[in-house]
Amino acid sequence: MEKEGRLTLDMLRLIQTDAHVTQRRLANDLGIALGLANSYLRRCIRKGYVKALAVPSNRYAYYLTPTGLAEKSALVGRYLSYSLQFFRDTKSQCEAAFSACDARGWTRVAVAGTGDLAEIAILTAREFAIDTVGPVDVGAGRDDESIAAEMASKGRLDAVVLADLGHPQAAFDRLIRLIAPERVFALPILDVHRHGAAE
Repeated sequence: MEKEGRLTLDMLRLIQTDAHVTQRRLANDLGIALGLANSYLRRCIRKGYVKALAVPSNRYAYYLTPTGLAEKSALVGRYLSYSLQFFRDTKSQCEAAFSACDARGWTRVAVAGTGDLAEIAILTAREFAIDTVGPVDVGAGRDDESIAAEMASKGRLDAVVLADLGHPQAAFDRLIRLIAPERVFALPILDVHRHGAAE
């Protein structure tokens, strides 16, 4: 689901939950600037998804219209469809990475990354004779030494499966400085370039 659709869905959910929600709270809960929240809210009003009513103290109460409820339902359907397809695609990619490790006899594999993709990787590894280690945080705020120390604390590692959506190229470049490039598997969804590193 595109970012605009996800923001609209989340805004409609928040308004349905609390008609007296402020634009500032919408911005905070959605993780966007106040001006952008105002723009999305005005768009929802213009499209007829939301009705704004003036209430005392120069405030507004926001209500979903029948059109807004129908749009929210349609967005939920698209989001679930997208989420299911994302899960299927990434699970298939994780299976390919763990299958390649299994074929090489690499049974102790670290999952590098945090979040949904790393969780899918860890769940998928259970289908193989693989002992997963991690997740190992390879976020942008970490340096090579701290990542190397965390990996060393895990004991022997045969390979690493990169499952970090935050900054995958930087994480990959960092990992191949710490472990042989042919032992680092980056899931295709991450669109990582090996820059000549061995496959």
